Amino acid sequence: MVLGSGFGEATSALTVEREFAYRDLPGFSVGTVNGHAGRLLIGAWKGVPLAVLSGRAHYYEGFEMAESTFPIRVLSALGIDTLLLTNAAGGINPRFKVGDFMVLTDHINLMGANPLRGPEPDGLNRFVDLTQAYDVSLRDRALAAAKRAKVKAHAGVYVAVSGPSFETPAEIRAFSTLGADAVGMSTVPETIVARQLGMRVAGLSCITNAAAGLGGKGQVVSHLDVMELARQRSSHAMRFLGELIPELSSDSGEA
Repeated sequence: MVLGSGFGEATSALTVEREFAYRDLPGFSVGTVNGHAGRLLIGAWKGVPLAVLSGRAHYYEGFEMAESTFPIRVLSALGIDTLLLTNAAGGINPRFKVGDFMVLTDHINLMGANPLRGPEPDGLNRFVDLTQAYDVSLRDRALAAAKRAKVKAHAGVYVAVSGPSFETPAEIRAFSTLGADAVGMSTVPETIVARQLGMRVAGLSCITNAAAGLGGKGQVVSHLDVMELARQRSSHAMRFLGELIPELSSDSGEA
């Protein structure tokens, strides 16, 4: 599981057996964004074996795609075959309210880069099929888990941009026309690498703000406001994850 903004509290429910700072792990990049602890934790969530990447290094921080997605390759090398990616996102779909969650059904990569660019790794295909980037069974389980947790969750398409500046209202209108329901600056590179490695992927967004131009007159999109809303929804995220994690691992042996 990769913990994005608003999901960091999840580590409190983990029985930790081993813990490593990213700075102590060869090949791991250390990000600088608040809310991203930069630690790999290995343990169990109420008996479910779990490896947790608490925080991520973002493309907009200046890291290359291959650098920011290296931890996913490490998880795969550890034998993990199911990956849950979480993030904070801006809501585009007018049905989505601030504080809701979105289970990813698909994505649009507008980051201007792809993590598979470059030499083809031995034994791996660079031409990865993304027809079902997000596992349908895991998506359905996530939506059912949200109902049990009594949190509002939608199914939708996530569009990824490079950042770090927020989007313009014109860009948001364009993304809506393309079919996007929420926008963010992460997750997609990790999904692409995970699919190359044969991992099943589930994606979960916390809608922390209305995207630019959708928040009413005088709207200002602020990273501080995004972080504050994510903090406020952390208890809901915990309930959601508490219902979801056992479901994600129920037929794979890993989470």
